[in-house]
Order: sequence, then structure tokens, then C-alpha cells
Amino acid sequence: MAQDMPPRGGYEPIQYKRNLPAKGFRPGVLLMGAGAIMGFGWYKLIVGIREANELAREKMWARINLIPLLQAEEDRDQVRRYWADQAREKELLGENTKVYNNERFVICPSAPSGLDKRRHAR
Repeated sequence: MAQDMPPRGGYEPIQYKRNLPAKGFRPGVLLMGAGAIMGFGWYKLIVGIREANELAREKMWARINLIPLLQAEEDRDQVRRYWADQAREKELLGENTKVYNNERFVICPSAPSGLDKRRHAR
């Protein structure tokens, strides 16, 4: 029996690759798109940080400008309490209210200052 031989000119090349069309964008386009989106995000972040800093600065100046008003309110409250205390003292003790030899109004410090060594010595 005669052996089969290849056809003249040889066989056609074997197609081992899939013949599928490329789907989606090229990698360069995807990279540029991702970079643009990230750049826009950084821009919005920086704008937001600047706006937050401006709002914090405005809030600080509003508080600084309110300090005299709040201090005056505190002073009025202290005077009202002082006179109410004096009236209560007069009601309880009568006219003999002078207990101490000092007429000054003194606020005791809440934290030791280090000036009085005898009082805070350990």
C-alpha cells in the first residue's frame, strides 16, 4: 500500500490563536483615564482642605470677637451673685457682717503657683 504524502506546497498553518476582536480600551487610554480621575480627586481634596481651613479660621475669629461679650456676661453674673450673697448674709447675720479684716475681693487660685512654699511643701 502506498504511503500518503502531504499535498504539494504543504499543509496550511494550524490556527492555534483565538480570532477574537479586542474588547475595551487600550491600556494607555485606561491609564490616562484613571490618572485623570485620581487627579480630579486630589484637586477636590485640596479644595476641601482649604475650605475647611478657611471655615476654621472664620470660626476662630468669631470666637475671638465674642470674648468681650462673654466676659461682660460673666462679670454681670459675678456681680449679681455677689450682691445676692451679700443680701443673704445680711439676712442671716444682720448688720454685723464684717468677719474678715480685709475688704478686697480675692479669688483663690485653683492650682498651686509655687510662690507659697510653706503651704505646698511636702
